[in-house]
Amino acid sequence: MTSEHFQVVEVSPRDGLQNEAVPFATRTKVLLIEACVAAGVDRIEAVSFVHPKLVPQMADAEAVFEALSSEAKARAIGLVLNRRGLERSQLAGVPEINVVVAASEGFAEANQGASRAALVEEACSIIEDARSSGQRASATISVAFGCPFDGEIDPSTVVDIAAKLASVRPIEIALGDTIGAAVPPQVKLLVGLVSEAIAPLPVRIHLHNTRNSGIANAWAALEAGVRIFDASMGGIGGCPFAPKATGNIATEDLVWMATRSGYDCNVDLSKTATIKTMLEDRLGRRVPSMVAQAGPFPTTS
Repeated sequence: MTSEHFQVVEVSPRDGLQNEAVPFATRTKVLLIEACVAAGVDRIEAVSFVHPKLVPQMADAEAVFEALSSEAKARAIGLVLNRRGLERSQLAGVPEINVVVAASEGFAEANQGASRAALVEEACSIIEDARSSGQRASATISVAFGCPFDGEIDPSTVVDIAAKLASVRPIEIALGDTIGAAVPPQVKLLVGLVSEAIAPLPVRIHLHNTRNSGIANAWAALEAGVRIFDASMGGIGGCPFAPKATGNIATEDLVWMATRSGYDCNVDLSKTATIKTMLEDRLGRRVPSMVAQAGPFPTTS
């Protein structure tokens, strides 16, 4: 058992909603983000500054951020894919951005319309400019464990990208299992290699549960030393550019497993039930999270 602390970066307002066909009004997104704040989440990927024609669900990024409370704004992260996204985030006043680069050529072209090398170069420039303007900046390497177009990803490729990103000093680098292709030994291996290459920067991890290995992979990441996890309330999510990609690991499932195992986290599971209800009412279906459905154990009155 351990008393080590881990942090959740809540992604339901962005990654969770972006692949949903049911439109979410600005007001509903704001209510979701504020409910995550009330549940104790430290950092929330609240908005995405991408082209509205490509991801219509994220078209109201500025309006969502403007409507947030000051506490929620302080915890908010905006995803950006290019310089235009960075400029929008800065005009809106978002305090932290996350820039994404692909580990494969196929996904780089499909998702962002550029070569992998070009995306890495632009990401480095974006991180430097964000930092110089007072924004915190992190980077995510998507499809780090497998690509829907190119298949297996050589770990050395991911390590090289991570090292280049680390040279411009983001606050952390995330490894994204965008299509849920990873298995626990692979997670331990890649986390170890990247951690060594970017030290002392921390590794964050972004897991999807497409093949039902997400929570097992989260445990492997914990054992490998990861203490920052992207997760989504209810386990909703997916990527519109990754065929068959399903939801992120559920915040409730991750928090219950880790805290039950002796880790410490600020997220209060007793305050997440309203989020489950809100999501299910809007989506018209049950959310995938097991703990959201069954409740934690031991049960509390």
